[in-house]
Amino acid sequence: MRQIAIVGGGSWGTALALALGRKGHRIRLWVFEEELVESINQRRRNTLYLPEFELPECVSAANALEAVLEGADIVLTVVPSHHCRSVYRSMLPWLHPGMLLVSATKGIETKTLLRMSEIILAVTAPAFQARIAVISGPSFAKEVARGDPTAIVVASEDIELAHLIQQEFSGPSLRLYTNSDVTGVELGGAVKNVIAIAAGVCSGLNFGFNSLATLVTRGLSEMTRLAMACGGKRETLSGLSGMGDLLLTCTGDLSRNRSVGVQLGQGRKLSDIVSGTRMIAEGVLTTAATLELARKHQVEMPITEQMDAVLHHGKSPKEAIRELMDRKLKCE
Repeated sequence: MRQIAIVGGGSWGTALALALGRKGHRIRLWVFEEELVESINQRRRNTLYLPEFELPECVSAANALEAVLEGADIVLTVVPSHHCRSVYRSMLPWLHPGMLLVSATKGIETKTLLRMSEIILAVTAPAFQARIAVISGPSFAKEVARGDPTAIVVASEDIELAHLIQQEFSGPSLRLYTNSDVTGVELGGAVKNVIAIAAGVCSGLNFGFNSLATLVTRGLSEMTRLAMACGGKRETLSGLSGMGDLLLTCTGDLSRNRSVGVQLGQGRKLSDIVSGTRMIAEGVLTTAATLELARKHQVEMPITEQMDAVLHHGKSPKEAIRELMDRKLKCE
């Protein structure tokens, strides 16, 4: 069994600790909140995130990165996208070429427009050549923690690494498929959060299934155009990390991004929505970066453009939807 360091003790990091712990791996979980260390190590509960699930004895927690990373074979990072660079910089003194680095974060860095694997490569490159994989796909943390059958994707340009992670992470309730298209997998996982906010807006405005079906279908087109412009493959976006994750996040009640959209559609201000929860809705930060990336590659993304206007420029959700419907008529 492997020694796995999971950096990030939110709901998704905790769910992955549970899933990997069921296979017998030794898991060290880095948590930001100091009070969680005792809670996890003594009471076997992450009392802030997923408190209803008991963690197995093979999972231990620490607040110091050195303690978590020491002796790790696999380092799995599950941190918000806007913290990825700073966390990897802090981790670097304890990383080495023998470690396998896996990112489970979905997002695009705002200033650089880099994907998470690109950030990891940039931070580690001066020290060593890192072996990097990413995991993504339709996976609500609570359902993974509960043991519901779930399928996700592990992508790496190093296909041997992808197969290794597939073998180590797959179990009775978690199945991994391999893919070499890191760009497509990461952009699918990031951009679907933007579309999910739009889906939530439709729900908050009391629109029905016609609107949702239109939004999801045209959203997938936007995701696919951007991924292909950045070097990804069309077929990747029709798989688990594209269409699969998009469907889940646009329709599931556990979706944080959809929830943000619902509340926006109901008239709440974004600042009030964000301040009222510990959970990170990645789409709020990813929207502006996605739009900037689209403009860089001259890709048309009207849904993303309207969500950026709603989130960051004060446009009303009703006006955003109206403008989408009033766009110039064209062939599908």
